[in-house]
Amino acid sequence: MARIVVIGAGMGGLAAAARLGALGHRVTVCEAAATYGGMVGRYERDGFAFDTGPGLLALPAVYRDLALKTGRESLEELVGLAPVEPESRHVLPDGTGLVLPNASRGGVARALDEAFGAGSGECWGEVTNRGRAVWEATRRPLLEEPLPDGPLADPYPAPPRRGLARWLPRGPYTLTDVARDELGNHPGLTALLSEYASRYGLTLDAPAGATVLPYMEQSFGVWSVRGGIRALADAVYARCERHGVEFRFGTRVEEVLTADGRAGGVLAGGERIAADVVLSSSTDRGLGWEKAGPRALGRVTVLLALRGARPPGTVHRTVVHADGTWEYERLAHAESVPEEPTVQVLRPDDPSLVPDADHEAVTLTVTCGVRPEDDLDAYAGHLLDHLAGAGIDLRERVLWREVRAVASVPVPSLAGGVLQPANATAAPGLYRIGGAAHPGGGLARVGMSASITAGLIGPA
Repeated sequence: MARIVVIGAGMGGLAAAARLGALGHRVTVCEAAATYGGMVGRYERDGFAFDTGPGLLALPAVYRDLALKTGRESLEELVGLAPVEPESRHVLPDGTGLVLPNASRGGVARALDEAFGAGSGECWGEVTNRGRAVWEATRRPLLEEPLPDGPLADPYPAPPRRGLARWLPRGPYTLTDVARDELGNHPGLTALLSEYASRYGLTLDAPAGATVLPYMEQSFGVWSVRGGIRALADAVYARCERHGVEFRFGTRVEEVLTADGRAGGVLAGGERIAADVVLSSSTDRGLGWEKAGPRALGRVTVLLALRGARPPGTVHRTVVHADGTWEYERLAHAESVPEEPTVQVLRPDDPSLVPDADHEAVTLTVTCGVRPEDDLDAYAGHLLDHLAGAGIDLRERVLWREVRAVASVPVPSLAGGVLQPANATAAPGLYRIGGAAHPGGGLARVGMSASITAGLIGPA
């Protein structure tokens, strides 16, 4: 049995603690905040409840595996899980509407043909087929195994160039190139591609292999959790308690202690806590992080408490898109909150999130650059005006609003240069976990960082 300290009780820390506790180790989690969950937070007021981080779950197989490995139960026995159908509704700047089905690439192609004209679905399908090739080449090294040594080339099978262009040297192939060369800069298809990138904190300068993101979502689907994603954090925390994990909240770790070149514990709240192994989800200096991850966008979230029932037929997720050309400029530079942004609108049909059937809880999300001087409350009002112009007028129904912002969102690891630091560090016994470590940001990848690291440590 090893003595293990986990720094941070975010989803990565919770998942790692649950797995290591199930393997028979003695685990202590030190968390500077007063509660667990990290970015998977919850805000409650007047009978309303909101997720302050992710609102939907992709690749639930990661947490199904966690449930089985730590308690031999299905994930559905721990939380109420349901596929989101339809997956999303999209509103383009010219008023074009598009509804995409969940986990149906064929259905997506038909919806694109109907919205944008014959051939649009086939064009998009060819791009996502290349995304499938990326998935098949990188699933194991970028989701299931420790980060390989050395650079990992982007396996995206870029189409051959024609004419004189084929003799010119080709630089890194990016999403911008995909939009131009394969989507013909079609405004609707380019807007769809850029929204997938920005949702994961990426710009269109990301490697073309980022097309794996729409491939995964349109192939495997997205899911909602009854009570919000916070209910998933509650379930994993309960699993930690079941395995005797000790939690010390309000305890900031100031230093990782080393002896003879290996981790030997932590200094937390002035107390020395001895350990054989330390896992850190903190990027603070001195906690085992030798380099920063790739540049990422920030995120503004507006929580809306609305009077009046959720209208019948309302979809769970609506995306109001910015102009595709302007969107590229915003994503490429991302220096401040944009005036005309792409907005994700989440409107869950979940009675547990509202005081009664005559109210609705809505979350708006914009991925962008965020500066300390930005007036975010005024910006929230601007977003409501922006949505009203797109046909979603919620202004007269607002009882109150709460605005949150984070400066950067951890991005997923991608072959071709967007790689987060490896889980194992140069110091024996010290490991990195969480969204800023391999395999990167997002609920599924954070869960995989815990799985990979627990596998490196092994059973007691």
